[in-house]
Amino acid sequence: MSEERFGGGRPVSRRCFFVGTMAAAGAAVGSSLEEKALAAGAVEAAEGPKGAMPMGKIGNVTVSRLICGGNLISGHAHSRDLVYVSPLLKNYFTDEKVWATWRTCEEHGINTMICNPRDERAVRLFREYREKHGGKIQWLAQVAPDPEDLKGVVSRAMDAGASAIFLLGNLGDRWVFDGKVDLIDRLVKLIKERGVPAGVAGHSIETPLACEDAGIPVDFYMKTLHRTDYWSTRRPDQHKEVIDNYATDNYWDMEPDKTIAEMGKIEKPWIAYKVLAAGAIRPGKGFEYAFANGADFACVGMFDFQIGEDAGIARAAVAKCAKRPRSWMA
Repeated sequence: MSEERFGGGRPVSRRCFFVGTMAAAGAAVGSSLEEKALAAGAVEAAEGPKGAMPMGKIGNVTVSRLICGGNLISGHAHSRDLVYVSPLLKNYFTDEKVWATWRTCEEHGINTMICNPRDERAVRLFREYREKHGGKIQWLAQVAPDPEDLKGVVSRAMDAGASAIFLLGNLGDRWVFDGKVDLIDRLVKLIKERGVPAGVAGHSIETPLACEDAGIPVDFYMKTLHRTDYWSTRRPDQHKEVIDNYATDNYWDMEPDKTIAEMGKIEKPWIAYKVLAAGAIRPGKGFEYAFANGADFACVGMFDFQIGEDAGIARAAVAKCAKRPRSWMA
């Protein structure tokens, strides 16, 4: 799944609906550690002017530098051991709330979101948003095909109006680890035959490297990238690959330094995801880290009430990183 905070977004301790009330109460009766953290990080950046977001190109598709991830609206949560988070997401994101989220994205210049065409509800909401509510947001389809039916998932994504299609990171890693790079090659070529950009996602840097070594005509990559100075980061005894890490689910890029070095050699657009380590890193640090170290886009799960702030932080980060070691590839 794409990329994001408490489960595709920030954890509840990142920023609370009632942070102002909690901070005020804490000042009166003595603040807890959580309340102090909330008060300290309540506002990172003021909302910038609506509609102004830097853009890049993937093939013939114009994409906002900040992309709205799809985990939140689908109820998928990288929430460590917090078992209530996924049901909370599903209850929060009613149809109307999903449309409001996309509408707010558009108001702040975010023109692209990500979802899986197998999520029938998300596809339905996208169609209704465009056809009945006048929405313009486009979507990149994150596909998880059956190896015996690569063409079917591509057709479903195209029928649902996808502007680009990419292989889900879990499968990208798995097929590379299992020596099935030929499947990736076949899928990419099927996508390109339909006239839209074809991408490959992965948590492991070995995934894009294998595609490059095989000469697969990938148009863009999605690769995880995040700092490692967060509290729940990978411990020295945690060696499993990311896709085998579901017991703890606390890291998504095992070697960020290697990611930065190797992606710096690849001259194709790069969408970084999990840039906030699924909610453990504040956007002010996570966005700048991603753009400064070579990402052309950042995919982030956002609640409607976070979008304005995140858009302002992303604009500032892109401007600050205008000159960087890796050239902008999109």
